[in-house]
Amino acid sequence: MEHTELTFMGYWRPDGRAGTRNHVLLLPLAPAVSTTAMHVEQIVPGTVAVELHQDIGPELPGWTLAVRTLRGWIDHPNVYGAVLLALSAQDPVVEAIVEGLPPSARWQVISFDEAGGRRAAETAAVAIAREWAHEAQNMVREPIPVRHLLLATECGGSDACSGLSANPSLGYASDLLIQQGGTSILAETTELIGAEGILAARARTPAVAEAVWHTVAHAEHAAMRMGVDFRGGQPAPGNMAGGITTIEEKSLGCVHKGGTSPVVDVVDYAERPTRAGLVVMDTPGHDVMQFVGMAAAGAQVIVFTTGRGTPTGAAIAPVIKVSTRTDLKHQLPDLIDFDAGPVIDGYLTVEQVGEALWRKIRLVASGELVAAERWGHREFGVFPGWEAN
Repeated sequence: MEHTELTFMGYWRPDGRAGTRNHVLLLPLAPAVSTTAMHVEQIVPGTVAVELHQDIGPELPGWTLAVRTLRGWIDHPNVYGAVLLALSAQDPVVEAIVEGLPPSARWQVISFDEAGGRRAAETAAVAIAREWAHEAQNMVREPIPVRHLLLATECGGSDACSGLSANPSLGYASDLLIQQGGTSILAETTELIGAEGILAARARTPAVAEAVWHTVAHAEHAAMRMGVDFRGGQPAPGNMAGGITTIEEKSLGCVHKGGTSPVVDVVDYAERPTRAGLVVMDTPGHDVMQFVGMAAAGAQVIVFTTGRGTPTGAAIAPVIKVSTRTDLKHQLPDLIDFDAGPVIDGYLTVEQVGEALWRKIRLVASGELVAAERWGHREFGVFPGWEAN
């Protein structure tokens, strides 16, 4: 049978990548300028801003990860241009980020000191943001092969149905993307504990298998140094209320998000994959930090399966919320984008729901808005690394 190359309607970038959105990003490089970023967003339609709540510096924990994460958000295929707001142009974070940006990235630093104060900095930021927003709005979507998609997978607030409906359906959709030459990220290292052997057995090479074992063990040992024993311990209270009894049980459900494709690589937090296929990323179990890290790696679409419901979103990448049960979809109709409940109800198979989710992913990649975008959810937090915990 002849292979048909599927497409979505997106934006080509100068470096050959493709975007599903065309945002002008207002990115604060210090907590003190977050309010200014949010204010500029209110003034200039077509911009998105985030709030940075963490101090970043070479003397602070997580410096390398923070620089890589912020750089990844600036140089993201869904970002037309990024206005970087700083207190001082001499701030080490400014120099570290700017030095590593590729020529194809579009960015401008606006600092309070060089602009001549907060008001002047805001005026300058508004001017450049307006110019870029106008240019971005004039761009036209074009057909782009789905092999250019990098999909991020996430589950949060799991229940007893997560591993039966939403997660395997997402895994099926992930496999369909990979069959087309695309890439999918499986993250949440702490939620792979107890299932790492399954992933290692699917590794494409012995080196990748070893990386899977090492990554999960490293996260677990870091937790144990803090006095937390994940293995044999109970999941979060919400998970238990949803019917999950052990971390191994939750992990066996979580790993279904990766489908059945071979694991081609293991990457660090916010690290951009270099191989197409299923990639494991080392992230914490914190939803927001996972979103931010996978987006920094270049993910243009995120799929979030949930058995409890959550409004969390990402500023630069659409987050598709998938309910594990139909009653959750009815309970939270304005938060859930897709229902995997028919698998539990018994009138659709995982394959049928997974195929429908794959169509939904392509529609969202082509511009269809998700609930988190409509409500303006754009939570932001950077993982400082296991050693910082």
